[in-house]
Amino acid sequence: MQKVTMKDVAKLAGVSTSTVSRVVSDDDRISQDTKEKVLEVMEKLNYYPNSAARSLANKETEIIGLVMPSYEEDIFINPFFQEVLKGVSSITSKNSFDILIATNHEGEDDLDVLKRIVQTQRVDGLILTRSKKDDEGIKYSKEHNIPFVLIGSCLEYDDIPAVDNDNKQAAYNLTSLLINKGRRKIAFISGEINSIVTLKRYKGYLNALQEHDIEVNDDYFISDEFLEESGYKLMSELLKLNDKPDAIVCADDLICVGVLKRIKESKKYNVPEDIMLASFNNTILAKYSNPTITSVDINSVQLGKKASKKLINNLNKKSKSDNSKEILDYKIIKRDSTLLNNE
Repeated sequence: MQKVTMKDVAKLAGVSTSTVSRVVSDDDRISQDTKEKVLEVMEKLNYYPNSAARSLANKETEIIGLVMPSYEEDIFINPFFQEVLKGVSSITSKNSFDILIATNHEGEDDLDVLKRIVQTQRVDGLILTRSKKDDEGIKYSKEHNIPFVLIGSCLEYDDIPAVDNDNKQAAYNLTSLLINKGRRKIAFISGEINSIVTLKRYKGYLNALQEHDIEVNDDYFISDEFLEESGYKLMSELLKLNDKPDAIVCADDLICVGVLKRIKESKKYNVPEDIMLASFNNTILAKYSNPTITSVDINSVQLGKKASKKLINNLNKKSKSDNSKEILDYKIIKRDSTLLNNE
């Protein structure tokens, strides 16, 4: 495929190459209409300006882009993202970097966000806070040599810099905890099904059931979004079943809060006597809910710190970057949602 040049963009947009160059540098002398027209052509031609690549490589902006979930998932409600941001900022501030928090504009997907902040030379590198199957953002970043670090895992590439937990093993241990307390009808409630963290935690849940000779009930696996409202809605579906679960593994504390709310509203079931709850992320939501929720501490702040250190080290290196994956420890914090009176 022939490489797209600035001249190609200028010709299709009906402007001069100098205008394209000024749009790329976000020059205030160019009108908003012209900028939008040129950016639309760049998008259509998949044009990645060399000047932006040089900016990324040379650390000219001293800004790191922190790519958060879409506007539909309120990052200011879910404490996980707040704790990751705390970890990131503690390292960037020590290294004289600022943070640009990037979320989806309405109508944008994750790839649109990456293209928007990279093509306008706003950042030196990126920290991605989630990953999906066939992740276009990761693919785009690799193809265009954009420095980035992933908080999470990627199924398609082994050679990307990342920090994560062993989510499959953590889910296995969490589910086994419930099984060892005599629970056999264990449901799994999660966010988006194509999320890598969902897939890994679900796999660990399945492994625990299979190892303990518990038949898998397809009605017990339901997913929606990583939101409190999703937990509430999905728990409502489980309560309609004739054979209701006696324990639930939630993939996120925010989801679990919604689950707990729905159980309490039913006034028919108690936690943990009738239904035990276990969750992930060990956020303030788990610590101060009523009853308190057993949750896996995944060291969210440390994830942010490690990702920042890895990215800054890669930006400062002039030669080979560190494309390794670092796995952080986790710990199950046992609380009232899995403790009976006789324990």
